[in-house]
Amino acid sequence: MSSLSCGIVGLPNVGKSTLFNALLKRQASFAEASEGQAGLAKVANFPFTTIEPNIGVVPVPDSRLDKLAVVVANSFTSEVKDVHTSEVSKKPPIVPATVEFLDIAGLIAGAHKGEGLGNKFLSHIREVSAVCHVVRVFTDPDIIKEGSINPKSDLETVETELKLADLQTLEKQKDPGNTPNKELVKWWEVVTKLRVALQEGVAAREVELNEEETKIAKQLSLLTSKPILICLNVDENDLKDANKLELKFAEDLGVHASQVIAISAKVESELSALDEGDQKNYLEDLGVKESGLERLINKAFETLGLITYLTAGEKEVRAWTIRLGSTSLTAAGEIHTDFIKNFIKADVVDFDKFIDSGGWKNAREAGFVRSEGKKYVVKDGDVIEFKIGT
Repeated sequence: MSSLSCGIVGLPNVGKSTLFNALLKRQASFAEASEGQAGLAKVANFPFTTIEPNIGVVPVPDSRLDKLAVVVANSFTSEVKDVHTSEVSKKPPIVPATVEFLDIAGLIAGAHKGEGLGNKFLSHIREVSAVCHVVRVFTDPDIIKEGSINPKSDLETVETELKLADLQTLEKQKDPGNTPNKELVKWWEVVTKLRVALQEGVAAREVELNEEETKIAKQLSLLTSKPILICLNVDENDLKDANKLELKFAEDLGVHASQVIAISAKVESELSALDEGDQKNYLEDLGVKESGLERLINKAFETLGLITYLTAGEKEVRAWTIRLGSTSLTAAGEIHTDFIKNFIKADVVDFDKFIDSGGWKNAREAGFVRSEGKKYVVKDGDVIEFKIGT
């Protein structure tokens, strides 16, 4: 499938690289198993530390996978164990879904004209699927505020540069004039519609487009058409009130609350150096139930409009990434392109019923397994076994 990536952007010294390094460190075991994994990003108290984007592939936390692995292992042994304790001798390997994060160079006003590292910044952000804006809320006086004034102005600075860059893209498009070509006429109507909106300060993602217009707009690769996530880099004392902060800033920034997440890059960096037990104790001391990185990874996954379906076999338990609304035929193609050509049917069972019944054999005997065709719309957490011809 196409690369599913989230670009971490923002003004210099707002904590982008610190956050990115924490992502990599917390997922160190996964990174070591991946070939070609990028090293840690440089962190320094001056702008433009990051020039080329650092890339990290991190797994999406999913407690369902371990339970599936236990069920699968128990189904191949005479000794039945509790699926909720994970006490089993030989579990199959677990392969989680992943999100690719890119740590992109800090931006300054004038980036659309090439100021600072503007051209590199804009070219890198053009390649990602979604944008994670990191804005500064923390109060450390020792970290230089390079252009950062407050979260709202920080976000507006970056978004304005993206809008101006999009306007440049649209202004380069040529008017087809009085042409009989209906496709060109429609294309120019979309270009004009988007240009007018951007001139009024409206991001491309906020412009109402029908299905045909959306397809045309995608060809233009506009920066402000990408879904966004706003990461508030807060002080550790603010974490216990993260939900309130997110609601407050969402209102201040004029975005939906689901697009905002409060996280302390400093805390996450410190957590990344601890073992699992100490991490839990640290979070409890802060009055927090889960790490900000887990929330960030999951929210980035949602922002990209993705879901996972699950496969559970003796050789491997795996979460497969597909877009929301995908059919079983598309899902089969994620495993192997030949599955699309030779698709017969998909055996589907709800996750909870699969766990409660103890695996495929019992789920079938209980009547929990459904046979679905090519047009079945896959739901998040479906456990699927594809039947493929030769």
